[in-house]
Amino acid sequence: MSKYSKISIVASFFGLWLDSFFSSKIQIILGFSLIFSFGILHGANDLLLIQNNKSTKTSLPFNKKLLFYILIVAISAMLFCLMPWFALFLFIIVSAFHFGEQQWKELINYYPNWICISIAFTYGLFILLLLFIFHAAEVENITFEITNIRIPPLYIPLLFKITGGAFFTTIAYSYYRYTELRTKILSEVLYIILFTIIFKTSSLIWGFSIYFILWHSIPSIIEQMKFLYGNHSVTHFKTYCKSAAIYWVISILGIIILFYMFREKQIFNAIFFSFLAAITFPHAFVITKMYGKKK
Repeated sequence: MSKYSKISIVASFFGLWLDSFFSSKIQIILGFSLIFSFGILHGANDLLLIQNNKSTKTSLPFNKKLLFYILIVAISAMLFCLMPWFALFLFIIVSAFHFGEQQWKELINYYPNWICISIAFTYGLFILLLLFIFHAAEVENITFEITNIRIPPLYIPLLFKITGGAFFTTIAYSYYRYTELRTKILSEVLYIILFTIIFKTSSLIWGFSIYFILWHSIPSIIEQMKFLYGNHSVTHFKTYCKSAAIYWVISILGIIILFYMFREKQIFNAIFFSFLAAITFPHAFVITKMYGKKK
């Protein structure tokens, strides 16, 4: 268990402790504040990662790469307007793999790519469904607001069981087959127990924020600093923030504008998740390329 993981465990329980003091409204405000800060920040240096990754380098100038990146974001957002149910499905699939890839990046040293992808995807989807199953009614309402399609109540528990069975069967085999992975697997099982406690006792947004920030965004920033600068430090974090500042500010301004344009809760929820999905699609691709380069 790494030093950061130990800090994250303590910070997660601190987040649970705060949960008992704050109302649901305050938790939502704090949760979105974290998502808008570290959450958006961890994806704001994608273009810098592209520039420093030989596998994604091309002869195209930076301005054209920026335009191409913005075009992907715009197409993703438009997909939510034209086919919201399909866009939401893609968002969950891509997010699941993205979360799992962050948590299980060590597997690239042991398994071929298709097995690594399977483990990463089933893990990430299991974590999302673990969150959804404790807040099923709220998730169903948000899904209906975005797609105008009502999810049958049995779908989430059924998918949760299938995904969990596939994931735990795979890591059980990995535990038996690779002794080098046993410490990692036991640690991840411990983390899953922790996530279960967090998701069960917290509100949807607060529980997701604890996981998304402490267990995904900040570790991703650390990995990105290692890739860009060779190691992580306070100095490198300042450099990272400076290079990400303009893209982070543009993202925050976009969210603020959308909020004032669509203040009705139902409309804003749909727009907000569309925005998150739009920036997640290209970001997940960039991070996959980064890990591929590290391999």
